[in-house]
Amino acid sequence: MKKFMDKDFMLSTPTAQHLFHDYAEKMPILDYHCHINPQEIAEDRKFDNITQVWLGGDHYKWRQMRTNGIEEKYITGDAPDREKFQKYAETLEMAIGNPLYHWSHLELQRYFGYYGTLNGDTAEEVWNLANSKLHEDSMTVRNLIRQSNVTLICTTDDPADSLEWHQKIKDDPTFDVQVLPAWRPDKIMNVEKPTFAPYIAKLSKVSGVDVNSYDTMMKALRARMDFFDTLGCKVSDHALEYVMYKPAAKDEVEKIFEKALNGQAVTKEEGDKFRTAFLQEIAGEYVKHGWVMQLHYGAIRDQNTDMFEKLGPDTGYDAINAYDSSIEMGQFLNALKKAGSLPKTIIYSLNPTANATIGALIGCFQDSDAVMKVQQGAAWWFNDHNEGMRAQMTSLANLSLLGNFNGMLTDSRSFLSYPRHEYFRRILCDLIGGWVENGEYPDDEKALKKIVQGISYNNAVRYFGFNLKTVEV
Repeated sequence: MKKFMDKDFMLSTPTAQHLFHDYAEKMPILDYHCHINPQEIAEDRKFDNITQVWLGGDHYKWRQMRTNGIEEKYITGDAPDREKFQKYAETLEMAIGNPLYHWSHLELQRYFGYYGTLNGDTAEEVWNLANSKLHEDSMTVRNLIRQSNVTLICTTDDPADSLEWHQKIKDDPTFDVQVLPAWRPDKIMNVEKPTFAPYIAKLSKVSGVDVNSYDTMMKALRARMDFFDTLGCKVSDHALEYVMYKPAAKDEVEKIFEKALNGQAVTKEEGDKFRTAFLQEIAGEYVKHGWVMQLHYGAIRDQNTDMFEKLGPDTGYDAINAYDSSIEMGQFLNALKKAGSLPKTIIYSLNPTANATIGALIGCFQDSDAVMKVQQGAAWWFNDHNEGMRAQMTSLANLSLLGNFNGMLTDSRSFLSYPRHEYFRRILCDLIGGWVENGEYPDDEKALKKIVQGISYNNAVRYFGFNLKTVEV
């Protein structure tokens, strides 16, 4: 029997162990998509206890606690932090086979030096150990980032954001990790929602452009993109229920904008026409700025409307949309290609059955502009577990070039989530190591080193064009 989560955890062959310990483990981390708060980095926050850093905003954990029958007061409510931690510990011991079990214990090992198991009986021991450690200066937000060997972080930022905290981080010579904004214009996309008109008013104010038409909206957004550019932005991101392609004449798009601005009801079809026009035009702006476009699709949001009304979005009530939008996605990419406005693009689907669809489609739009210009993104959200990562990488290997894959990102709100990169790299090395041991790929040290270090870090450095150097260990 193997020891629980020892140094060779998930590494089932000698080749896998070699690739991980000698190459992947030593590579830095480039976190090109996450949801952490730049203000907490600027202020170098220190957490009072492990509940704050572990359970604050983490809907992954909240969902499992609810599944364990825990009352909401111990999850998002006003119960004491010690009691919330106890309830999570009791939930975790039921989480066999769930990535939370591995992530949580990797974090306890890497940041707190705890190699036991967390459960209801050990919760007090872990609580005291972790909290004592969190009070040390080595556990401030910035030091957590440093000790995780992170070189660059891309946050998720609205076009109307002031980016004041990014500016403060940039101006601070004592912190050498780059923290860059990433452009996330979801509120522009939500043209059917009553929040659209108030958001347009906010956009007008921050951009200095009187937004009273679709064209002036785009003018305001271009001004904001120029501002984001000054702070090093190189990445955009779009959260979509599905990838749509409903082209419409410009005057029809203008009328849809006017309806939304005046608070009139916009139909789903009209919304898709507006989003299609917007995505096509904004993609051309990404090409001009040299930005990467990320498309995250396949989530159906806020399924439990009662809890959404109580807690708001991103609280653990989203699910997978199984709608197949592959035809529209191909049409959308083709339209961009024909217009000369196809940027580097990363496509993520929340539905794991779309792996082959994406893997086949991206091959239709590759060219010499960039290595693997159109990519399938890492296994995301409900898929970033052992089986999901293996399935995504195996499919990508079968249909494209796994060696050019950009690798892992945290997509997290927690400063303790960087061991997810280790988790990914262990799975990567075990997958590749298995192919080598099985005679499916030669034991070519030079090639294997390049592939593993590339997927771990170097490919993303090259792809995004960040001001970083590739690393060889």
